[in-house]
Amino acid sequence: MTPRDLLLALLANMAWAFNFIAGKYGMQQFEPLLFTALRFSLLLLLLGPLFLRPVPGQMRTILTIGLVNGVIHFGLMFAGLNAGGDVSSIAILTQLYVPFSALLAVLFLGEQLGWRRIGGIGVAFAGVMLIGFDPVVFQHPDAVVLITGAALAMASTSILMRRLKGVGVFHLQAWIALVAAPGLLMLSLLLEDGQWQALTGAQWRYWLGPAYTAIGGSIIGHGIVYYLLTRYPVGLTNPLMLLTPVLAVIFGVTLWGDTLTWKLVVGGLMVLAGVLVITVRMPRLFRARQVY
Repeated sequence: MTPRDLLLALLANMAWAFNFIAGKYGMQQFEPLLFTALRFSLLLLLLGPLFLRPVPGQMRTILTIGLVNGVIHFGLMFAGLNAGGDVSSIAILTQLYVPFSALLAVLFLGEQLGWRRIGGIGVAFAGVMLIGFDPVVFQHPDAVVLITGAALAMASTSILMRRLKGVGVFHLQAWIALVAAPGLLMLSLLLEDGQWQALTGAQWRYWLGPAYTAIGGSIIGHGIVYYLLTRYPVGLTNPLMLLTPVLAVIFGVTLWGDTLTWKLVVGGLMVLAGVLVITVRMPRLFRARQVY
């Protein structure tokens, strides 16, 4: 990989990692589902006019991905981030989607797990258990449940994406936004309150949260990774993306005031080690996860 592309990989990791800070900040003003609806509304506004075109023979799968990824995954993820006491543990727990993806590939795609991948899954889940007993995390079990659900939804999305052929990253994101924006807004109206007051009373700086997650996280972050996957093997590109939770922890400590404990550090290293083993051993599956 050239030095320029390594810098692009670093930029993608930083863009994704800062998502957690931007989300946490924006949800000081907006409720989680409303925040996520705003995120996808902006994404639809930016991508829709250029990329919202029907894909013959694949629309059912695309719309299902929009529901599972856009509404369920992102709705649960930002709800979990809002409920959590810190940023660092949430960033690490989101990596659960990798072992979940490996297990779903066995159930629905007939793939087999070797002893290395089984060991990686075991180590990752053991790390999550250790993180769960950290005092900061233990006080917010609802956040752990929400993030676990978000990870399972993301894993399901990776399986669905295996069915797509010739669908570009921005085409897919435009359709996800079209499904997610109204779906999340409806859920917000049903489950949250104070939406009008939050929207009309928001200072400009709080709008930077949903704006960044749409532009920085989706357009820049995923756009870079999609570009890298067209130039390099997935087995080389995907492990580089494991820098995201590491940078998110650094941002959480330096920008959000998170406190690192030995359980979070050791558990996080166990999760990342397990995820690395799974990712390296399952390159075909994880090509799909980079195109949403």
